Amino acid sequence: MEEDYKEVRYSQTTVSELMIPAYANFGGKIHGGILLSLMDKVAYACASKHAGNYCVTVSVDNVDFLEPVEVGEMVTMYASVNYVGKSSMIVGIKVIAEDFKKGTVKHTNTSYFTMVAKNENGKPTQVPGLILERKEEVKRFLEAIKRKELKNSYKKEMQAVRIKLLVEPESNMLKNERCIFREAER
Repeated sequence: MEEDYKEVRYSQTTVSELMIPAYANFGGKIHGGILLSLMDKVAYACASKHAGNYCVTVSVDNVDFLEPVEVGEMVTMYASVNYVGKSSMIVGIKVIAEDFKKGTVKHTNTSYFTMVAKNENGKPTQVPGLILERKEEVKRFLEAIKRKELKNSYKKEMQAVRIKLLVEPESNMLKNERCIFREAER
């Protein structure tokens, strides 16, 4: 039975890349899309290694850029499978930027990518279970369960709000906002 399980450490993946001028946005900082692309790659590598199959990204949670990343910094992404379902995995990614000249290290982002394993026919396929060896791994697994519950609750709540907004588009919700509702003639 344990052959259907893998340790967290088995698929942990680290990717580092030097941030070059071509990655900069108009403000001179590294473009968020570049960082998201790099995170997606490390999530794929980590999930695919655990699953032993091709994997696709189905959602990304917590994309908060805590600190800007500068040209010349080395960005390192640490990825780990935090949770497994039947065909899905939640991969936690911690992003660190290091400035070699200044000798500084900063945590710029932590995100959670939900990945699904696919078989050769493109259908979801079962992934190995997870062997948790450290208390930190148990904590991450339990946090992922809670994050999933909160996400599902949020989806249901948002659906109810959307229905209400369809009924009451001019609601008092706009009263203290920086907008004006002016119904256009069509």
